[in-house]
Amino acid sequence: MSDAAPATVSALLRGARTQVAHEDADLLLAHVLERPRGWLFAHGDDPVPAAAAAAFGQLLARRLQGEPLAYITGHRGFWRFDLAVSPATLIPRPETELLVELSLARMPQSGAHAVADLGTGSGAIALALACERPDVQVIATDVSDAALAVARGNARMLGLSKVDFRQGDWFEPLRGERLALIASNPPYIALGDAHLEQGDLRFEPAGALSSGADGLDAIRAIAGQAPRHLLAGGWLLVEHGWEQGAAVRALLAGAGLLEVATHQDLEARDRVTLGRAAN
Repeated sequence: MSDAAPATVSALLRGARTQVAHEDADLLLAHVLERPRGWLFAHGDDPVPAAAAAAFGQLLARRLQGEPLAYITGHRGFWRFDLAVSPATLIPRPETELLVELSLARMPQSGAHAVADLGTGSGAIALALACERPDVQVIATDVSDAALAVARGNARMLGLSKVDFRQGDWFEPLRGERLALIASNPPYIALGDAHLEQGDLRFEPAGALSSGADGLDAIRAIAGQAPRHLLAGGWLLVEHGWEQGAAVRALLAGAGLLEVATHQDLEARDRVTLGRAAN
């Protein structure tokens, strides 16, 4: 008896789409076949080699267990590029692009002064800023050596060799320095929040997600120290949870920052609060 014919692209996708979201099935198969997603639709009748079909099945099983698609494929799109990610880093999310947009609008007109991304993770914020403003010195800090290794790899992949990566907790690597702008997407989920046991969050690094009983310990620390590290007129911008806008505004104002305001994301939810150091 002859071996069964190889499954086609369309057949594999039909089966997988009964188990996971259509987009997830498509992206997993495209990843295995090393093709863009659009290629699948033009090659539905193409046979898939047995080894590739088996690999697809293994990745599908991981997704069925809830593992984030970004960790399975090893990358996630952000801003204008694809970033490598790992379980050592948070998965970049579209709402964080608001933090990038607001930071770019407030960065110095010339590259005479440096800016910083605190808790850089995969490097998403720092690399987006460096990509758009190659004349400005961007410093990226993180307490995790493993996260910094991912971020440095992303910088190499994108050819952004000028980004200065430093290991340490929040402002520790910036002792004695003052900057024109500080941006951060710190942990802001409360310890014990039920969401930490749901969806992708179950797989992401806990230390990059939660911060104290009210979720604000990291933002409290950043806001409290920021005035010592900002130039006159410099900006602090932090991402936070959609219910934390008022609390974060109070923290920034309490630290002496001026022009404190909260900006909403595309879903009209409070997402980024900013404030300016006195001139």
